[in-house]
Amino acid sequence: MGRPVRALLVATHPVQYAVPQYRRLAADPRVDATVAFLSMHGAEVGLDPDFGVRIRWDVPLLDGYRWRHPPNRSPRSDGRGFLGLVNTELWRLIRRGGFDVVVCHGYRAVSFWIAALAARVSGAGLVWTTDATSLGSRDGSGLKRRVKAVGLPLVFRTGAAVFVPSSRGAEFLRTLGLPRERVFMTPYVVDNDYFAATAAEVDVTATRATFDVPSDHVVVAFVGKLVLWKRPWDVLRAAARVPRVTVLMAGDGSERSTLERLSRELGMEDRVRFLGFTNQSQLPAVYATADILVHPSEHEPFGLVVNEAFACGTGAFVTEACGCADDLIISGVTGDTFPVGDVDALADLLRSLVHDRGRAARLGEGARARIAEWDLERWADDTVDALTYAASRGRRRRRRVARSLGVRR
Repeated sequence: MGRPVRALLVATHPVQYAVPQYRRLAADPRVDATVAFLSMHGAEVGLDPDFGVRIRWDVPLLDGYRWRHPPNRSPRSDGRGFLGLVNTELWRLIRRGGFDVVVCHGYRAVSFWIAALAARVSGAGLVWTTDATSLGSRDGSGLKRRVKAVGLPLVFRTGAAVFVPSSRGAEFLRTLGLPRERVFMTPYVVDNDYFAATAAEVDVTATRATFDVPSDHVVVAFVGKLVLWKRPWDVLRAAARVPRVTVLMAGDGSERSTLERLSRELGMEDRVRFLGFTNQSQLPAVYATADILVHPSEHEPFGLVVNEAFACGTGAFVTEACGCADDLIISGVTGDTFPVGDVDALADLLRSLVHDRGRAARLGEGARARIAEWDLERWADDTVDALTYAASRGRRRRRRVARSLGVRR
């Protein structure tokens, strides 16, 4: 085996989903990885604008891998927008770091373009990542769609490769004209072992009693931010039509008061539990207690809560808009899909669980089997292959530049 690929991963901030991936790379002899965080949001207590509360994740986010935090020189304190992240020392880090590959987990901030230019000048293979599956945006803006149609191909063609987390994302990039050989699927994964082991310790009967759930009820979980594009009200409206269903709403956000009012209007306030922001260590208990996860989003590049639920042995009903639908949802085996906003279809799916009380358990077993094939080991192998390809493209480019300058290498 040759020397490991030296990779710099440039990320906006520590994210609880990505940290297990960083640790897995740190333990891989094929890669010598460093993560550059552009801000420390998430690792420090701060206001999450979507959750609407001050949060700090209760799992270690900075242990088990090498990381750097070049200071953010932006005058903006929130780190948002194109000018919110201006980490000028990225230039020196990359120019002096001897990296074979620089991976930019984003392109909507100045810092990513500092990293991209430094990678190109240094002869490192430049990689972009995107979880996009379409040109659409959360606000449905036609202008954004037109800008993306022109801009995204131009951005991604500057790189040696583009990493996407889903098969739907890979197909989307091909429709933009990206060469097939430069698009790599490095699947969205979570730490399956952590969720499975933690869920196995949950006393489901005791937890249902804690949530005050009647013993004959089907338990439906919604896990996520209570915001417009997640459409959490669809869960309430569907559940209101099906007797003996209790909903656990694990999350917070701008729509919480609206949802609380809606539950009263629907006459089902006694069948909804608003759990508020639920930290990472508490989520396995929610998944293990639920008979099914419902993910009703109208805009969802993937939906990692589905991975988490599957690892805990809980199936999922998700909208056709969720990026994970093609990769994780096997109809009747791990869950089912339904059209965005189709409350009747979702109610029918919930009704099937009430009428066949063994169905949820069967979906849970199917979910557990599917996610076992969609794990950190698969992610690591696919990522190392992709990094190796990008590094080779960088080396070829350096040789071409050297020849053009008359330099022998």
